[in-house]
Amino acid sequence: MSKGPNFGAMGGNMANIMREAQKMQQQVKEAQDEIKNTEYEGHAAGDLVTLKMNGERKVTDLKIADKLIDPDDPDTLQDMVIMAINDANDKMLEDQKSKMGQYASGLGGMDGLM
Repeated sequence: MSKGPNFGAMGGNMANIMREAQKMQQQVKEAQDEIKNTEYEGHAAGDLVTLKMNGERKVTDLKIADKLIDPDDPDTLQDMVIMAINDANDKMLEDQKSKMGQYASGLGGMDGLM
């Protein structure tokens, strides 16, 4: 009596495919964890504004040079902070693309998700 479907030669291939999928899943998780634990720095105005952001896009540190703080011109400071945040975010996304892109392209065009 049979204990399940018999796929013949395909059964061995299916087992290999499953092993490869599990291996890739583990590699993706490791890459995600690495990105999550990486700190990215953003800079603006020639380093007068610097910030640090983790891979979860949470700002963990912000430094603003005293000479950039002008109570009569808060708009400039706001713009510089936004630029530094965007710079750090761009670096994180680039790192994510380089670490995760290989897996997305192997999944049939899911690279738009990265």
